[in-house]
Amino acid sequence: MTASYLLDIAFLLAAAVVAIPIFRFAKLGVVPGFLVAGVLVGPSGLAMIDNVTDIRQLSELGVVLLLFVIGIQLKPSRLGLMRRLVFGLGTLQVVATGTLLAFGTYFLFDVSFRAAVVIGPALALSSTAFVIQLLAEQKSLTSEYGRASLSVLLLQDLAVVPLLALVPLLALPQLTIGTDIAIAIVQTVAILLLVIIGGRFLLQPILHLVARTGSSEAFTALTVLLVLGAALLTEHLGLSMAMGAFVAGLLIADSPFRHQISAEMQPFQGLLLGLFFMSMGMSLDVSHLLLQPLLTLAMVCALVGIKFVILWPLVLAFGFRTKIGAAVAIVLAQSGEFGLVLFAYAYQAELLDTVLFQQLLVVVILSMLATPALAYLARRLASARARPSPEHVQTPPRARIVLAGFGRVGRRVGQILASAGLRYVAIDDDSELVLRMRANDYPVFYGDGRRPDVLRSAGAADAELVIVTLNDFEAAESIVASLHSARPDVAILVRGRDADQCRRLHELGATLAVSENLEASLDLAREVLNSRFGAPERTEALLNRYRDDYYASLDAESEPPASN
Repeated sequence: MTASYLLDIAFLLAAAVVAIPIFRFAKLGVVPGFLVAGVLVGPSGLAMIDNVTDIRQLSELGVVLLLFVIGIQLKPSRLGLMRRLVFGLGTLQVVATGTLLAFGTYFLFDVSFRAAVVIGPALALSSTAFVIQLLAEQKSLTSEYGRASLSVLLLQDLAVVPLLALVPLLALPQLTIGTDIAIAIVQTVAILLLVIIGGRFLLQPILHLVARTGSSEAFTALTVLLVLGAALLTEHLGLSMAMGAFVAGLLIADSPFRHQISAEMQPFQGLLLGLFFMSMGMSLDVSHLLLQPLLTLAMVCALVGIKFVILWPLVLAFGFRTKIGAAVAIVLAQSGEFGLVLFAYAYQAELLDTVLFQQLLVVVILSMLATPALAYLARRLASARARPSPEHVQTPPRARIVLAGFGRVGRRVGQILASAGLRYVAIDDDSELVLRMRANDYPVFYGDGRRPDVLRSAGAADAELVIVTLNDFEAAESIVASLHSARPDVAILVRGRDADQCRRLHELGATLAVSENLEASLDLAREVLNSRFGAPERTEALLNRYRDDYYASLDAESEPPASN
């Protein structure tokens, strides 16, 4: 039994290893690659795995972690700055598209009204993971159409919460549709209150206590316990596990520990979420596509067309140009991963029969496969005679400078940057220091700066400059090497111990390595020379010449001269 289970996992991993690189090379995205990998090894493909039910139960953890990460990213401050587009444009898109698709499915196809209530809003959601990935590759996230698209996606992510609450309620025949929706809304409000109370008074002190131990294993265990505990609690209350994970993410969205927690969850999320999409692929019966290919393609085209026709005028109503509105409507015209999640829950709740479930899976998957072509067309439209973003397209300004280490040196650097009007984000592994500095409004977060995934979560992936001020010089070398490997184009300024280490840091990829010993020596020498000669200009010229000779010697691999 155990050997068979492990063999199934091995087949899934092998299929992913083959399919994912191919799809990434073809710029079709990771999600479709996982789906196709599942089809290949499942009953509709090579039939290497037929135990789909057990695999699907394990893969639900991937959905749990996806909702957890989405919750972390939905910071209240971020939503507040973008509230006009998020709660205005985003709400109109979900309500209008979901309503039209729900009534269209109910009247044109032989489905129950309860099923239609799930199908319409689920198809109205777009692929957050896929679209954001493509926008990032196009370097369009901060463009006019990228920001508008992101606003709609943020509201769609929020809409998943009441939809997840609605599915089990719709499965109860004794309740009316209106009652179901009202209860779902009440539950959503209760969840938000729980987030505010729990995050402020309970969770942060616990995270702080564990962080003080300095044990990364304990912190990882607490993070996993937080996610699974919240998921099991909401499941016990009759809601979905994914909703509990979403609540856990919201609890720490504004926490100073969120970057470290995101990094801890990243490996689990990637593997388990891939397992979920592969299980969806295994659940897909390709015969439905082969029996009626024209009907299936017509349904996909109708879905894309309806979403485009509804969203385009809505974007124009918010003051965007015609081509920008068309670009936003095109890039969001597909269905997405949350549609698959909701359909899977609805199928388990017996709101959807097997045939309808299969038809919906095919439509969603094919629409996602069309996303790269849609994104290419959207980019061509949006780049035509581009202009600066209008004032109403507000997003939180992204810090372009990351400080690794916020001790005395890092704190002084941060203060100087702030006085110059430059935004930065700092990472430090001293939780007491982090909480103390955040109480004084410093933008510092808890995390191990030696870990590339922590720095990436803090913003190093798109930063213009990373400044490493750690007192642990060996750790500084590790950070410089990993950063330069991941981002050869980013400027890295680092604090070194002496000439030998500064030389090593240069070899590892540092743009500038500043010797701590040298600068301390120069400060002492400055005081002596000024008191002896009383000529500050002569002193600075002498010290600058010495400094230049010192750093020039690093390139020559020799010690600096003893005197001038």
